Amino acid sequence: MDYLWNNPGQVWGYLLQHLQMTGTALAIAIMIAVPLSVLIARSRWLTVPVMGTLGIIYTIPSLALIILLVPLLGLNAQSVIAAMVLYIQVILVRNLSVALQSIDPALIEAAKGMGMDVGQRWWRVQVPLVLPIFLAGVRLSAIVAIAIATIGAKFGAGGLGVLLFEGIAQAGRYDKIWAGAIAVSLLALAINLGILVLERITTPPPLRNPQRSQPSKVLEPSNIPKS
Repeated sequence: MDYLWNNPGQVWGYLLQHLQMTGTALAIAIMIAVPLSVLIARSRWLTVPVMGTLGIIYTIPSLALIILLVPLLGLNAQSVIAAMVLYIQVILVRNLSVALQSIDPALIEAAKGMGMDVGQRWWRVQVPLVLPIFLAGVRLSAIVAIAIATIGAKFGAGGLGVLLFEGIAQAGRYDKIWAGAIAVSLLALAINLGILVLERITTPPPLRNPQRSQPSKVLEPSNIPKS
C-alpha cells in the first residue's frame, strides 16, 4: 500500500489509461453486440454459425489473440482494445440474444393489440425485460476486459498492468507488484458493484425476489460455450 500512497499521480494516470481502454472496448463491443443479438433473435438459424464463430474466438487465449492482432494494428493499445472487443462478444451476444428469445410472445401480441408500433414495443416492452440480463452480461464482460487490459501493458498499451510488469522485471520491487494487484482488484470490484446496483435498479420489482419468480437466464462464464 505504501507505493499507492507515495505515488498517487502515477497510479492515477495508469488507472485512467486502464479505464479508457476498458470503456472504449465495452462501448464498441456493445454497439456490435446489440444489432447482432437482435438479428439472431429474429433469424434463429443464424444462432449456430454466429455463436459458433464467437465461441471459437473465445477459446483463443487472450494473450495469443492480442499477438495475432499486433501485425495488423501494431504494438499499441489498439491491438489490446480490438482483442477485448472480440473476446467479450460471445458474452454480450449470448446474454442479449437469450434474453430477447425468452420474452413471452403473448406480451408482444398484447402490445400490438394496444396499438404500439415496432419502436414502442422495443423501448416500452422488450428493453425493460432484457435490460437486467444484458447488464449482467456487461458486468461479466467488464471484468474480463479489465483482466485483458492488464495484460495489455506488455504491448505498450499502458494501464495498471505496467506496475505489475515493472515490479516483476525489477527484482525485489514487490511494492509495485502489490500496488498493481491491489489497484486492479479494487477497480474490478468497483465496476462489478456499480453494474450490480444498476442491474438491481433496472430489474422490475416482481423479479427481484428469486423465491417469487423464475431465475433469470443469466449466463455465467462457465456457461459460455467454449467452441
